[in-house]
Amino acid sequence: MPIIVNLDVMMAKRKISSGDLASRVGITPANLSILKTGKAKAVRFSTLERICNELDCQPGDILEYRKGD
Repeated sequence: MPIIVNLDVMMAKRKISSGDLASRVGITPANLSILKTGKAKAVRFSTLERICNELDCQPGDILEYRKGD
């Protein structure tokens, strides 16, 4: 998939655990895990907004597009 999720990188930079972020954002740890592993089919803008707010980052810090071969 050409969309790469760099959520782990940003979480490490901010020193926040998955459980803490999930709790602060208002999603289940399981749903956060699905997003982190790139297995999510979609992400709501409201969820992305809350993640960016908690991590003090931009959507582009979390999501990356890589053109396929």
